[in-house]
Amino acid sequence: MEEGTAASTPEGELEEKGEKIVRKLDWDSPTDPDNPRNWSISKKWSSAAVTSLYTFVAPLASSMMAPGLPEIARAYGTTDSTVIAMSLSIFVLAFGVGPLFLAPLSEMYGRRWVLHICNIFFLVFLVACAKAPTMGTFIAFRFLSGLGGSAPLAVGGGLIADLWDEKERASAMAIYSLGPLVGPVLGPVAGGFIVQSIGFHWIYWILTILTGVSSILGVILLRETYAPLILSRRATRRGIRHLSTIEQAGHTSQWSFLLHSMYRPWIILFTSIICFSLSLYMALIYGFLYLLFVTYPTLYQVDYGWGPGVSGLAYLGPGLGFFMSTMATAFLMDRIYAKLSARNGGVGQPEFRIPVAIIGAIVVPIGLFWYGWSAQAHTHWIMPIIGGGIFSFGMMLTFFPLQVYIVDTFEYAASALAAATVFRCMFGFGFPLFGQQMFSRLGNGGGNSLLAGLAIVLGIPFPVFIWFKGAELRARSKDMETESLQ
Repeated sequence: MEEGTAASTPEGELEEKGEKIVRKLDWDSPTDPDNPRNWSISKKWSSAAVTSLYTFVAPLASSMMAPGLPEIARAYGTTDSTVIAMSLSIFVLAFGVGPLFLAPLSEMYGRRWVLHICNIFFLVFLVACAKAPTMGTFIAFRFLSGLGGSAPLAVGGGLIADLWDEKERASAMAIYSLGPLVGPVLGPVAGGFIVQSIGFHWIYWILTILTGVSSILGVILLRETYAPLILSRRATRRGIRHLSTIEQAGHTSQWSFLLHSMYRPWIILFTSIICFSLSLYMALIYGFLYLLFVTYPTLYQVDYGWGPGVSGLAYLGPGLGFFMSTMATAFLMDRIYAKLSARNGGVGQPEFRIPVAIIGAIVVPIGLFWYGWSAQAHTHWIMPIIGGGIFSFGMMLTFFPLQVYIVDTFEYAASALAAATVFRCMFGFGFPLFGQQMFSRLGNGGGNSLLAGLAIVLGIPFPVFIWFKGAELRARSKDMETESLQ
């Protein structure tokens, strides 16, 4: 629909001093070439690939130092296990804080420049981490680098939604979702050998190089995908008066819009049982993952007598689990969604994503039991690695469908994902702080059995409940969300 045509309807116009102002802009036609969903495959995938690269490098930094925790503790003269664990997990806390303001900023200034600027901020504080003189400054710089690195997590899901509709976005979302899960697993594999051969400071110099390369690729390949901003810029070029995104949302200033957008994720989280229950489960499993990261060095360096480099290879088990699960999840989701949509008269529903998540919810506790009791019994080293791989396989089977479900369900998809991310990162930060104490008291078998029990209690009932009651809850949540956000 032409923007000029939209202005000819009473609903589309405002009068101000005799001048017509377009209330809401729209595309010229369903095939409008400026619409990111109509871009060529290569143009779509170049933007998605750069975002996925950003989303891989930052989580890589979150755990790359895990095998070097003992050396870092010695270098800074720290013996407190909680402080040592915090030096690793503080990065994850920043991942939760960043999306609260970066997601709304992307709706004010677009996805592209938020990603570019934050990537540079990330790079600066990676250098600062390499130069940190004390454990306190090291932890502070880790937090600030995490804020910069959180941008792809804050806006990446929205960018994927900008490029593909719900029937086509499964494969792209799978690749995007792979970074936050595989990055933390592959990081320690390289980090162990780096620490062993040239020292833990070099972890940050190598990450700085990777971030610099990704920034260059981003400047070249990344395009703006946020439709309201594209339409607004085009209308300005055409000389059409229109309401800005901020004015359309009923705000008189950027500050008001930013504040409202910052508390919107919390409103969605605590007024929607769907968002809360699924976010709680994802947060729990994410916390379990970072417990593994903190306890792996102790298990393989102390119990199995491996060096830092070789112990880093143990993370290949979870990494392989994530990789295999990503392929399986994309394959299953596309086919199950298409089959169920065909049965429903060709109409898709978000609940058609859930069957794959139910499978994953069953696999997760199996992996935890396997890992915990094989480690407790000091079986052959491959057995705990297999257990970690099974856990990771199940984790991806749940994470990916639930993230897509949230994107499909909520009008403010970026805010809903931000809510889930904040919740998840709080658990990822907090769980490692008590991990060593818990496993010291309960042992690997008892500790992981406790985790598996929580995964069963929270993981299996919620997806099944959403499968049967999701449509009803979505309708109720939408009404509550509309009322709360007005």
